[in-house]
Amino acid sequence: MGDLGTYIPIVLALTLAKDLDLGTTLIFTGIYNAVTGAVYGVPMPVQPMKSIAAVAISSTAEEFGIPEIMAAGICTGGILFVLGISGLMQFVFNVIPLSVVRGIQLSQGLAFAMSAVKYVRKEQNFSKSKSVGDRPWFGLDGLVLALACVLFIVLVNGDGEQEEGEEEERNGSRRRWVWIRKVVSNVPSALLIFLLGVVLAFIRKPSIVHDIKFGPSKIKLVRMDKEAWKNGFLKGTIPQLPLSVLNSVVAVCKLSHDLFPEKKFSATSVSMTVGLMNMVGCWFGAMPTCHGAGGLAGQYKFGGRSGGCVALLGVAKLMLGLVLGGSLVGIMEKFPVGVLGALLLFAGIELAMAARDMSTKGDAFVMLVCTAVSLGTNAAIGFVAGIVLYVVLWMRNYGRVKPTGLPLQIDQHP
Repeated sequence: MGDLGTYIPIVLALTLAKDLDLGTTLIFTGIYNAVTGAVYGVPMPVQPMKSIAAVAISSTAEEFGIPEIMAAGICTGGILFVLGISGLMQFVFNVIPLSVVRGIQLSQGLAFAMSAVKYVRKEQNFSKSKSVGDRPWFGLDGLVLALACVLFIVLVNGDGEQEEGEEEERNGSRRRWVWIRKVVSNVPSALLIFLLGVVLAFIRKPSIVHDIKFGPSKIKLVRMDKEAWKNGFLKGTIPQLPLSVLNSVVAVCKLSHDLFPEKKFSATSVSMTVGLMNMVGCWFGAMPTCHGAGGLAGQYKFGGRSGGCVALLGVAKLMLGLVLGGSLVGIMEKFPVGVLGALLLFAGIELAMAARDMSTKGDAFVMLVCTAVSLGTNAAIGFVAGIVLYVVLWMRNYGRVKPTGLPLQIDQHP
C-alpha cells in the first residue's frame, strides 16, 4: 500500500478531470504490478507519469485530452525503450547529476501541492479546468471535511520519519505510547481517505447503487489523430522524458541498490520495462505509468521487502477492474474534490521531500535553479538549465578539488 498515496490522487484527478477509463487503468496497472514484482523481486511501484498528469490536469479537454495523454505516454515509452535496448540508459544513469534529479522532483512535487491547495480552497469545473468559486465551509464536500482529512493524514503519518528503536529502549515508561504511535503510523491513511471519499460519493448520490453493473469496462483502442500526436509529444513527452529518465529509472535504480543490495538489475532493464508498459497499455486508454523513487520508498516504509507485496496489490487492482470496472466512473463523478485535494497535497509533498538529501551548497544551488526554471517554464528546460549550471560549476572549480572526483559528484548522494 506504500505507493497508493501518489497513485490514488493522480488517478482520481485524471478520472474526474479528463474522463480517464479507471477500470481499464486498474486492469493494466494491476498486470504491471504483478509482472514487475515477479521480474525484479523488489516492491517496484507502478505510478502515474506525473508531468503528463500535471499538463493534463492544468489544461482543458480540448487542449490536452485522452488522445493527447495516450500519445504522450506512447512516445515517452518508445523513447525509453530505445534508450534501454541500445544501452544508452546505462550511460545516462552513470553521468546525470543527482542534484538535477532532485530539482525536477522538487518542481513536480511543488506543482502538485499547489494544485492540491487549489482543489481544497476552490470548487472545480474539471471540464473547463478552472476554479468556479470558494468552497463552502460545511457539507459533504466542504472545506472543513478537506481540512479534517489533511489533519488525519498528518496525525497518522507525521512527517514521514520512522520511529527510532533506541528511544523505545531508553524510555521504558513510554514504551506503550511509542508502540501506539508505531501502530498508527502503519495505518494506510491514503487508502482510508479514499474509502471515505467513496462512501461520501454514495451518500451524495444514493442512486449510484442502482447503476452498479458487474464486469469490466469495455476495452477499446484510443483514436489519436495527427494533432493529438503532435500536442502529446510537445506538451507531454518533452517535459515528461527528463523526469522519467531521472526519477523512474536513475533514482529508482540508485534507491533500490541502497535498500536491496542483494537484488541486481540494471537501468537498461528498468527503462525497457517502463517503455513496454506504455507502448502496450496506452493504446487501450490505460494511464501512462512509470516507476518512481518515492513509491519505492513508500513501499519500503510500510514493510515491503519483496516483489510479492506489489504482486498482491496488482491482483487486487486487477480484480477490482474486472468486477466493477464499468461502474467506477459513475462513482468517481461524485467523489469529493476537497478530499482529492487532501490526498494530492501529500502526494506532492512526498515527491518534493526527496530533495532533502542535497547536503552541500553546490548541490542545493543546482537543484534550486533547476526547480525554479522548471516551475517557470517546464521540466525539459529546467533539466537543461540544471545540466548547464552543473557543468559551468564543474569547470569553475576544476583544479581546486581532488582529481578523483567532480565538485558535485553524483555518487556522494546515494
